[in-house]
Amino acid sequence: MNRRQLMLGGVAAAAALAGAGVAWWQLQPHGAPAASGEGATRDPFWAQSFDTPDGASLALASFSGKPLLVNFWATWCPPCIEELPLLDRFYQENKAKSWQVLGLAVDQPSAVRTWLQRKPLGFPVAMAGFSGTELSKSLGNLSGGLPFTVVFGASGQLLHRKSGKVTPEDLAQWVQLA
Repeated sequence: MNRRQLMLGGVAAAAALAGAGVAWWQLQPHGAPAASGEGATRDPFWAQSFDTPDGASLALASFSGKPLLVNFWATWCPPCIEELPLLDRFYQENKAKSWQVLGLAVDQPSAVRTWLQRKPLGFPVAMAGFSGTELSKSLGNLSGGLPFTVVFGASGQLLHRKSGKVTPEDLAQWVQLA
């Protein structure tokens, strides 16, 4: 091997290591500041409010102090629709244990209203609209795909994120986190 090949090999290895480091960092849960008290009003995620499909306002800060599962979904997304009954059962079974679930619809309010009339959910649903994709990306959804789910602890710390359809095993694991 000549010096040039060694140098190119070293540069390639350094670039690969740097890329792996960036990917690892992006996939780690970077917790949000506390969701209660002062921290909740300063953190961009917890400071947001969304309209419900019926036009009422729903502040994320109202979910502070308890574990929260946030699911980004849409009526036009088959895996999203498939997992909603599972998330609703999870909510019904765990709400007495302080668990909260919030569905953030990346959709049009009229489509969500129509869908909820046919298949009501026990947990709150709010409209993230198509800008919900950017919000999900800020929480670690690198591809911007749906469904996307994040789990926050009672302190507001981001504990877990999942791209793709939630499974019963995911829910069993997450309930142990908080």
